Amino acid sequence: MAYLFDTNAISEALRQRPNPDFMRWLQVLPREDQFTSTVVVAELYVAANRSAGRERWLRRIEEDILSTMTILPFELECARMYGRLRAQLLDAGTPIGDIDTQIAATALYHRLIVVTANIRHFERVDGLQLYTFTPGKKS
Repeated sequence: MAYLFDTNAISEALRQRPNPDFMRWLQVLPREDQFTSTVVVAELYVAANRSAGRERWLRRIEEDILSTMTILPFELECARMYGRLRAQLLDAGTPIGDIDTQIAATALYHRLIVVTANIRHFERVDGLQLYTFTPGKKS
């Protein structure tokens, strides 16, 4: 099985005190099964650029994320999937944010399980598999 990491999952791994069960699971997960998307990377860059420790966070993104995970682009087929998902969710009256919809579309297109603590939004997407965790203590 392969996994697409949501922004909060990557942020969890970068915390000073992450959830130990999540970290044990992550440490045994083969690198070739770890994916994220350009959309998630963009969110990480926004957070880093707004943080007090900007340079440290930018370095961690480059060294701990970009060098270890496969980064999937939001390509044309993902955009088509996004359009279908967004329309379904809007028609059902259960929309989620654009970024979460893009992440879900990328995961569905590539047949990946989304790793997230954000169950409330992603569970609205039919056919999307989730691996969930509880965040660790705030650092």
